[in-house]
Amino acid sequence: MIPIAEALLDWYACHGRHDLPWRQSRDPYHLWLAEIMLQQTQVESARPYYARFLQALPSWQALAAAAQDQVLALWSGLGYYARARNAQRAAQEVVTRFGGHFPNTLEAAVTLPGVGRSTAAAVLASAFGHRQAILDANARRVLIRSHAIDADPKAAATQQWLWTLASALTPEDAHGYNQAIQDLGAMICTPRQPRCEACPLVDRCLAHAQGRSHALPAIVNKAPKPQRCAFFLLVVDTEGQILLEKRPDSGIWGGLWCLPQAAPDGGAFPVLCSGTLHPLEDTPAVRQSLQAAWSRRLGLNLQLRALEEEQQHVFTHFQLRFRCVHARVWGSAVADSAATLRWYRPADALAQGLPTPIRRILRERSGGC
Repeated sequence: MIPIAEALLDWYACHGRHDLPWRQSRDPYHLWLAEIMLQQTQVESARPYYARFLQALPSWQALAAAAQDQVLALWSGLGYYARARNAQRAAQEVVTRFGGHFPNTLEAAVTLPGVGRSTAAAVLASAFGHRQAILDANARRVLIRSHAIDADPKAAATQQWLWTLASALTPEDAHGYNQAIQDLGAMICTPRQPRCEACPLVDRCLAHAQGRSHALPAIVNKAPKPQRCAFFLLVVDTEGQILLEKRPDSGIWGGLWCLPQAAPDGGAFPVLCSGTLHPLEDTPAVRQSLQAAWSRRLGLNLQLRALEEEQQHVFTHFQLRFRCVHARVWGSAVADSAATLRWYRPADALAQGLPTPIRRILRERSGGC
């Protein structure tokens, strides 16, 4: 085990990202929100969302009481929307179970939706001064390289060993140390092309000594991502309004507003793509199937007009291939009684919580279709 705390803290004092907005506060709500946003999101991507979210929903109570549509609209574009839904559920539990205060023990904190061990530890260390180790992607990479750990980083045994190592190396000043190891991983000990010459741990890093910094963490062969396919309906009524459909709370884009979608056969979205037949072809049979499926489900008299070129959107576990179908509807149309269908003026549609590819489609549409 290689002691690294002193070198990390000295480096952080001179080179750390002290200007990050969430590092200007010890408020548990502010710190927790930043940790949730930074799960699977880069710092610079999260920064503007963090500011807007705090301005709109500045407390546990405000987030707990907000409409889900508002929460998802504030999160729209940040991705991984289960984080937003879990964040609101966590805020509600903080209010109802913990009297409006983030729980100050690890055992209680990890019971909140969306809060794992590392997230809870980061908040407890910074808000309450607890000696709690973290193990986010940056910290994990620093430990793996400094100790030349060859094992699969995602294996349960490796994770257990890394937690043991992280706990042993974390000093009493866990707040500063946790930020230091995160910054080192983000700025110096990066996934590709680590800047070993600028690293404060270079003289004690086993991977560097062995000439294997670029080879660690070990890369486990991944299976190719499956492909899924869908058509999205961009339908405009006689007043220029766009029809949006609210997605179910669970699953893909849960709780977001989306263009109505259908699979190539008119069925549910999304479907696995066939390896032999292109499922997004623009043929009379495909158009007939889509028009029949959408007209039946939406209760509209549609006139399909054009199909855009195929686009792609990459999820964590699959790749989505899609085409946007432009259509008109004649006469007045009424949203469904469950309020999952709603007509919006274009500007109002863009103000909703939308998936990134749907927002891109609507932004690219410059009046009329």
